[in-house]
Amino acid sequence: MANRRSFLKGSIAGAVLASLSPLSSLADQKHGEHNFSKNKGKLRFAIASDGHYGQPGTDFKKDHENIIRWLNEAHAKTPLDFVIINGDLVHDRPELLIEVKRNYYDKLKVPFYAIPGNHDHADTAHWEKVFGYEDNFSIEKNGIGFVLANTSNTKGIYLCPDNKFLKQEFEKFKGLKIVFVVLHIPPHLWVPENPFVECAETISLLHEYPNIKAIFHGHDHSLDGVFYTDKLPHFFDSHIGGNWGTAYRGYRIVEVSEDNKITTFQVNASQNPLLNETKLL
Repeated sequence: MANRRSFLKGSIAGAVLASLSPLSSLADQKHGEHNFSKNKGKLRFAIASDGHYGQPGTDFKKDHENIIRWLNEAHAKTPLDFVIINGDLVHDRPELLIEVKRNYYDKLKVPFYAIPGNHDHADTAHWEKVFGYEDNFSIEKNGIGFVLANTSNTKGIYLCPDNKFLKQEFEKFKGLKIVFVVLHIPPHLWVPENPFVECAETISLLHEYPNIKAIFHGHDHSLDGVFYTDKLPHFFDSHIGGNWGTAYRGYRIVEVSEDNKITTFQVNASQNPLLNETKLL
């Protein structure tokens, strides 16, 4: 369904997806600067992932101070409707979810929504207690549907999403022109070395609904581009924190115009120009 060529094309930061209309991607924008339009359009949101709050040996508090400041600055320049945090909010300590929410994400100037990753180790009850909604949920904003589903469990095992839930929500949004899906762990193995899962039923289900325009993933901190299953794009957004991944910290902006044109670009928020560093012994 996809091949190594798709992987190589999608993993190069800065690629312009000219072959995919009406959805395109630009990487390495600074602090959300992008000449989308003078007005915000129908919808504008940011998506970020992999903060790993509490990971030993990392400056996780500084990482979170930074991402909140960057997102609020981006909102001040061109308003955001909301922010999505796509998994691994904490690092193997679910009791810290309330702390990272209260001390950081609650300080965003816009609403935010979060979905678990494999390092959050939270069950449905705990997730709902902290965030006010379950670990599988959907929202509709300005006529655009969002389906967010858990892809792990309390042991951190990589799982396929609940396809029964996905189909139920896809059917609910069948009359909408645009639906986005958010899954922390991707449901397809593009190349053997990727730490993803193969979920043939999920991929088939995603392709059944032509109004599903893009899937957004976290999990692999080294990726900030796009992969494909057939012509359906799967976008990545680098990372907020943690001790590995792209040299920069960043997030992705997604914009939908009034005439339903979709644009997405990756933001190099930390403005770190270092690329492809390799240390050899």
